[in-house]
Amino acid sequence: MPIDPQLDVLLQLMAGSGHPPMWEQTPEDARRGFRVLTVDLRDPASVPEVAAVEDVTVPGAAGSLPARVYRPRADAGPLPTVAFFHGGGFVIGDLDTHDLTCRTIATLCDAVVVSVDYRLAPEHPFPAAPDDALAAARWVSDSLADLGGDDRMGVAGDSAGGNLSAVVAQAFRDEGRPLAGQLLVYPVTDMGGSYPSHTENAEGFFLDSRTMAWFGAQYVGDPSALGDPRLSPLHGRLEGLAPAVVVTAELDPLRDDGNAYARALADAGVPVEHRVYPGLIHGFVDMGRHSAAAQAAVEETCALFRRVLHG
Repeated sequence: MPIDPQLDVLLQLMAGSGHPPMWEQTPEDARRGFRVLTVDLRDPASVPEVAAVEDVTVPGAAGSLPARVYRPRADAGPLPTVAFFHGGGFVIGDLDTHDLTCRTIATLCDAVVVSVDYRLAPEHPFPAAPDDALAAARWVSDSLADLGGDDRMGVAGDSAGGNLSAVVAQAFRDEGRPLAGQLLVYPVTDMGGSYPSHTENAEGFFLDSRTMAWFGAQYVGDPSALGDPRLSPLHGRLEGLAPAVVVTAELDPLRDDGNAYARALADAGVPVEHRVYPGLIHGFVDMGRHSAAAQAAVEETCALFRRVLHG
């Protein structure tokens, strides 16, 4: 299917901006550019209102981490709580770049959302990110009542954050910690893998193959670690994991990563809701203000995850 026409317009505007591609930039410049795209150019009218937003700190693997708690409705009773990990190739992204996504999940899933600002590469390469994600998720698990939730907890993330959510879900299963569900949005699940979508969608659809390689070079210091389940959760044991919602985009280099993980989860007996959205690209969860098709996909994704969380 051809690209969604509204997203095509957005991509043409980005291509004509005159900015160098991310893979030619320093991590610092890439972070600034991503914030401009996701924060500075955001339309305030597109931001869902929530009852409360609170900046807090949570434990990481090597010290405290910034985090942000979103509560969807002031009049709601105890709700499920979701630990959220942002995308950005383990190199870019922060609490602000994914503020819209967290507000959307809180609102449409009727859940308390705790967004975690884990350490980024290249300053902190693998395994800093999964170590931080797991430490923070354990804290959320131990703090559900204080956060305003009940005993239901989920994990969620997009791209790199989908990877971290899958890693946390596997660790929670091993530790005997209950988890109601996992939302994996175009996750990277096999860092050393080679899939048709890597070449079919290598250029022209926001995330490209050279940027993926640039992210990997910043994050993975030791290529021999590519099979480590904390880096590539597809290589982990999948039996007994929490129910999953896995969504991918047709025109995304990471499409087949997510599709492979969804199939592997189903083969392992894990309940899975899997959607591949035609005509959409990597990053569509933050593009609903530009594309009606992207917004419809976001709403369906959240409806599926709400069903998992609320049973």
